[in-house]
Amino acid sequence: MNEASPQRRRRIVWLHVLTVVSAAILISAEVFGAAFAGSWAIASLMGLGSIGAHALDGFFMLCGLAVMVQFVRAAHRVEPFTAD
Repeated sequence: MNEASPQRRRRIVWLHVLTVVSAAILISAEVFGAAFAGSWAIASLMGLGSIGAHALDGFFMLCGLAVMVQFVRAAHRVEPFTAD
């Protein structure tokens, strides 16, 4: 009565994976480049010195990481990695 139904094997849709990874690489280069440039510019304008620039680097990199995580999650919803 409680027999487990045979599970179907899901296959990876490599085209979707490649699309999302390629877009993530392109967007991450822009996001992290802007984070470094922004932290350098703000630290220079405010006279924060080397320590302040590194602190802003870390903060902006965390913000960039959050943006990238949200992008990949949204792209995964649009382009699912697996199919039946």
